[in-house]
Amino acid sequence: MRARVIKIGNSQGLRIPKPILDQTGILDEVEIEVEKNQIIIRPVKNVRDGWASAFKKMRENGDDELIIDENISDSWDEEEWQW
Repeated sequence: MRARVIKIGNSQGLRIPKPILDQTGILDEVEIEVEKNQIIIRPVKNVRDGWASAFKKMRENGDDELIIDENISDSWDEEEWQW
């Protein structure tokens, strides 16, 4: 498919047809980079994608126990912290 570069304000841009956006999963925000004289456009992924299922699996495996010892204290707690 060919597309024409168009003027958008002081910049230039491309119109990307909706079917191509649908195929790539691009909704609103993209990452753009240049690699070997080619423009690479990727959808921005949510950094927390999959967290819910990972936490559910951890719970099922019993891996969701706190590992912080509540009895740990540091001199900073007594000297620097103000309540």
